[in-house]
Amino acid sequence: MANLPKIAFIGAGSTVFLKNLIGDVLMREELQNAHIALMDIDPSRLDDAYHLTGKIISTLDVSASVSKHLDQREALDGADFVIVAFQIGGYEPCTVNDFEIPRKYGLRQTIGDTLGIGGIMRGIRTVPHLLGICKDMTELCPEAIMLQYVNPMVINCWALSVLYPKISVVGLCHSVQWTVKELANDLDIPIDSISYQCAGINHMAFFLRFEQILKDGSYKDLYPSLVSGFKKGIIPKPNSLNPRCPNIIRYEMLKRLGYFVTESSEHFAEYVPWFIKNGRSDLIEKFHIPLDEYLVRCEEQIDEWQAQSESYRDNSPMELNPSHEYASDIINSVWGGAPSIIYGNVPNNNLISNLPDDCVVEVPCLIDRNGIQPEQIGMIPTHLATLMKSNINVQELTVKAIVEENREDIFYAAMMDPHTAAELDLQQIWDMVNELLEVHGEWVPEWARS
Repeated sequence: MANLPKIAFIGAGSTVFLKNLIGDVLMREELQNAHIALMDIDPSRLDDAYHLTGKIISTLDVSASVSKHLDQREALDGADFVIVAFQIGGYEPCTVNDFEIPRKYGLRQTIGDTLGIGGIMRGIRTVPHLLGICKDMTELCPEAIMLQYVNPMVINCWALSVLYPKISVVGLCHSVQWTVKELANDLDIPIDSISYQCAGINHMAFFLRFEQILKDGSYKDLYPSLVSGFKKGIIPKPNSLNPRCPNIIRYEMLKRLGYFVTESSEHFAEYVPWFIKNGRSDLIEKFHIPLDEYLVRCEEQIDEWQAQSESYRDNSPMELNPSHEYASDIINSVWGGAPSIIYGNVPNNNLISNLPDDCVVEVPCLIDRNGIQPEQIGMIPTHLATLMKSNINVQELTVKAIVEENREDIFYAAMMDPHTAAELDLQQIWDMVNELLEVHGEWVPEWARS
């Protein structure tokens, strides 16, 4: 490593995310002289990202430097850490098509970025670009760690582990820490009094242990309080992260499974066959399921970016608060040596012994100068593992399609998806996949089009 860390940010036009991650990094004393290399394919958004980063540096009064690049290789050259955060095909046309075409066949989604037909299509579009980054990293910064924030998390990380196993990649999400924050709010207890262990796959990990550390040093199991509060109707409290999306489904799953899942109710609704069903508007109303939620969020983000872009260019200081994303923890621990624990998405390799060995799991990871060291969990409850496998099946087939460039496996992945299979017959699935691949055109690789 050089005397100062170089952090390449691929997809820097994601300015809200950029503000959080780079703000977190530059608040760290060990990292305040970092060089931030920003890269995006959109010159206008790249320019906004450049001005925003300069404003962060000015506000914090640190010695960091920033450069901007339309060329990916320039940004990656000599990097110590590579943050990736982009959306291939954008909101329009690809995300809109991922929702509108399935809806035509009777398949409704909420987020569509992780599993289901939306997640499958996003994976087919996204992985080739991640492979291009890994190819350049192999030549230009082979020792760098990729901090992979792009969805579909598991499909992306799994494909990279197969095709570029020598590149150090950790998939990062905020669902674990955000869920702890939400549950602390529901229980009205300090978040720093909570101790937990969580494991599973991204967006379907469960809290195996969820306890409060009492003043005498003993531990109190918090699950009975969560179950009791839900039965009494006093929790969940209104969702401060997204008022449109109360957490009713997650508490329903706690009641049924005995464990609390990490991802939000609106996400979880489309990973299983039980909540979004044709002809069952009563379920949509009962569980407050926000259909097409991701489209609403994208529109809001576009409006927010347009409203904020001008403010990035003035000289006034900006408000910066820790975002609690894991990127700065990892960079600080690897660079400075102070250990930290994060939840990362990594190849299983028997970390969870009753999940497939080659899948990607989300587990606690120790981070220090030695890099990313996942914790071995062992067996998780069988019914949780079985539920996860229903999603892993879809991920595995999508990865197989990408790795082997086999178009048929895309259809098999859609066929095995729990929500899709509950809503559509086989001919509908085939027709829908064909139409999506055709309309996505050059956004998907050539082997998927023919």
